[in-house]
Amino acid sequence: MPRPRDASVTMAGSGTSCQKVNPMDSSMLRDFVGGLWDGEIVPQLTEYIRIPNKSPMFDAEWEQHGYMDQAVALMETWAKSQPIAGMHIEVVRLPGRTPLIFIEIPATGESGDDTVLLYGHLDKQPEMTGWADHLGPWKPVLEGDRLYGRGGADDGYAIFGSLAAIRALDEQGIPRARCVVMIEACEESGSYDLPYYVDHLAQRIGKPSLIVCLDSGCGNYDQLWLTTSLRGLTGGNLGVKVLEEGVHSGDASGIVASSFRILRRILSRLEDESTGRILPQELHVEIPAQRIEQARRTAEILGSAVYDKFPFVDGMRPVDDDLAELVLNRTWRPALSVTGIGGMPALDSAGNVLRPYTAVKLSLRVPPTLDAARAGEFLKRLLEADPPYGAKVSFEVEKAGSGWEAPALAPWLESAVEAASQQFFGAPVAYNGEGGSIPFMGMLGEKFPGAQFLITGVLGPHSNAHGPNEFLHIPTGKRMSMCVARVIADHHAASLKGLTRGVAASHAHTVKGEDGCCG
Repeated sequence: MPRPRDASVTMAGSGTSCQKVNPMDSSMLRDFVGGLWDGEIVPQLTEYIRIPNKSPMFDAEWEQHGYMDQAVALMETWAKSQPIAGMHIEVVRLPGRTPLIFIEIPATGESGDDTVLLYGHLDKQPEMTGWADHLGPWKPVLEGDRLYGRGGADDGYAIFGSLAAIRALDEQGIPRARCVVMIEACEESGSYDLPYYVDHLAQRIGKPSLIVCLDSGCGNYDQLWLTTSLRGLTGGNLGVKVLEEGVHSGDASGIVASSFRILRRILSRLEDESTGRILPQELHVEIPAQRIEQARRTAEILGSAVYDKFPFVDGMRPVDDDLAELVLNRTWRPALSVTGIGGMPALDSAGNVLRPYTAVKLSLRVPPTLDAARAGEFLKRLLEADPPYGAKVSFEVEKAGSGWEAPALAPWLESAVEAASQQFFGAPVAYNGEGGSIPFMGMLGEKFPGAQFLITGVLGPHSNAHGPNEFLHIPTGKRMSMCVARVIADHHAASLKGLTRGVAASHAHTVKGEDGCCG
């Protein structure tokens, strides 16, 4: 029998007035979610971190190794143990593709065919070097509020946090819409399997009016952060070959151009090495005025935390003194990273040889509204054109995933996230773009143009996803579950008023470029 509920919880119904709906006992919800995290979720995540279930891009033999199946089985077993009425759990396996956990949970209130879709992923980035001596990617370590290890925060907690939110509502008898949970297994490889599953499961997914994704970040651990945009990504392997084999550097230097020098020269077509600015205008977009203003507000909230969350070496400083410009650089401007190199021996075995080739792996973050596939095509033309000295230059595009910009928030959701942040963090909601990619968001934005999005996450300062010493901040994970519960409850109330359908504004983005190749 549900306990009496706090009738003070309110939400905006039409954007102009508030009324009491979905009474919720906040203390009861906190106790329930906190207890579930401490008693079940943290132990489950501890075991999940032990599994080296690297994404297929980083483990070509993932199927034979079986680690992905171990992670799926761990999550499936736990989900099936949750007492959620009518819940149906299935591991869907399309031939030749990574598995997907698909969960359908019937509505507990009158909501017609309205659906909430909750998304996460279970595959992981590779190990990376530089972990502290007592830590490791597959070695879970709990220190205070932090659970260290690969994948806990990115994004293993998503299925646990989502079901915790749903259970918390059901425990109090608070009505909600039908919920669908999708946990994929190749997000870190670009979600290339996901479109096939979305098409395969289209009838069962339905037409969600609210999409919740817990794979993003937070500017701090003090409030709820909503992600307003995600950069896209393209990149691949650039190689320069000058010789069939290495030769004596004293004999050949000055006659044979260094493959490294040629590669450096070619990269200067793309990036200004003095400033890091990406030079071709075709890879830039016009930044919306609203996002510029939000970047200024984010800079005001975070101050030096915009940059000092990174482990700079002593004396190193960020690329700009203007904090708002740093936020825009990270969220709306293209940026290049060289993430791997080939053709170079280790320092202790590097002889006096003019090497035959140099190759690098390029990762180019592109603005949220730029077509990543067309950007990759442009990049290939740019880098391969007119090779210096007739060297063999090749660029093979390895990945291309477009970014995403959130539609305008409906009044009900704007009110709901503000109330949730105040209720469970004690601070107002904040808005920020993210520099990384979640390919699923762009895909869903196209398929469900009327849906609202709650994109958030626990990847805050120093959590270091993809790098060494990655950790999950447990109190933020708990509060995230509570906020999701609150928003799902308010979504149901808005649905009864007919406010959850067709509220997203239509976005038409024009890329500013000389020839429009990436529009």
